[in-house]
Amino acid sequence: MNVLLSVSFALLAGLLMTRAFKPLKLPSVTAYLIAGVLIGPYCLGGLRLANGVGFANMDEVGSLAVIGQVALGFIAFSIGSEFRLDDLKKIGKQAFVIGIFQALVATMFVDLALLAVHFMMPDKLSLPQLLTLGAIATATAPAATLMVVRQFKAKGPLTKLLLPIVALDDAVGLIVFAVSFGIAKTLVSGQVDLVSIIVNPLVEIICSLALGALMGWFLTQLEKLFNSNTNRLNMTIAFVILTVALSSISFHVGPIHVGFSSLLVCMMLGTVFCNICPLSEEMMTRSDKWTSPLLALFFVISGAELELGVFADIAIVGIGVVYIVFRCLGKYFGAFVSAKATKCAPQICKYLGVTLFPQAGVALGMCATAMQLGAQGTLIRNITLFAVLVYELFGPMMTKMALTAAGEIQPMPDHVKHRRHHLLAEAQKAKEENK
Repeated sequence: MNVLLSVSFALLAGLLMTRAFKPLKLPSVTAYLIAGVLIGPYCLGGLRLANGVGFANMDEVGSLAVIGQVALGFIAFSIGSEFRLDDLKKIGKQAFVIGIFQALVATMFVDLALLAVHFMMPDKLSLPQLLTLGAIATATAPAATLMVVRQFKAKGPLTKLLLPIVALDDAVGLIVFAVSFGIAKTLVSGQVDLVSIIVNPLVEIICSLALGALMGWFLTQLEKLFNSNTNRLNMTIAFVILTVALSSISFHVGPIHVGFSSLLVCMMLGTVFCNICPLSEEMMTRSDKWTSPLLALFFVISGAELELGVFADIAIVGIGVVYIVFRCLGKYFGAFVSAKATKCAPQICKYLGVTLFPQAGVALGMCATAMQLGAQGTLIRNITLFAVLVYELFGPMMTKMALTAAGEIQPMPDHVKHRRHHLLAEAQKAKEENK
């Protein structure tokens, strides 16, 4: 009962917060995150006013982790649908070049900035820590970006290019993180392990793409067995959840670790499905509507997971500010230079980098891996948590501002506003007459 109460209360709190934030015209993502913070362990949840009202501790938040895993699976599945071959022929080269270049530039900017901090405060920040944080800087949050695009119905060349780039970030981030973290572990232990630095990340990417492609083909074949769109939607939902479950499998073949990235697997599932299934576009639209409350709940829980205690350490705040500022600079200038080089439109060059600021799930997964460094991993985790808190609260707003400035979020036409007000007035009048 407590779990069900927590889920319902979290979803209601998120929805009510969007109404409170409506006059400010902020993205719903930001409202959901703030609602999560308010009902989390550091605010109302910690007061434990009643069972199921908020989250009293991180264990309660962690008990709903499966919701986050499933939600990220559907987000990746939806983003995978952006890789239609017809579109890739037009923007594939640009997305590939920008996706790789901006991620590497972000890593370089953060590494150089934190290296300067290391020389000034060697007792606060070590070389393994700065290398790991630089690699984490590659990751961008696909969930927040996709929610902003959906909420405001963003449409245009910038949006078309943005979603494939966000998807590519996961693959690029996995490789960069594996190499940097492998070097960091070598510096800590003094033992060089080329398998974990080079072989394991490549195996993970190849296996993830292969599993996703296989699941996409199977889904398409099974969809042919049904004539009802309702049953096809049920099959699609079941397959995404099944794919997320299979992505958690891991094993060793000799010294090589074989694992899967659920984001990459589900992206590939969506990519194959949307390219070989003639009904994919309709199924994607129906799936997006079905997952709306799931994604809202995911962001509320994400807000509850943010640890406000990191603000208590001045050193973490200082290093975190450096990390945030230089990652943003790296993302912006990396996207700007590569967009210019690939002859993108001026509005894409100017605003694309800003839309890549949000950071969350993938980065948190990387910092969890960084805990293998022992005591040094704690600082990495706290700085990443601090950065995610800032990025998740302000990143969606900046993404919305950038898409609006690029002309891809259009204000509601006056005639639509007038029609809505008229319908509301008619409904209120009919209600009063019935009384």
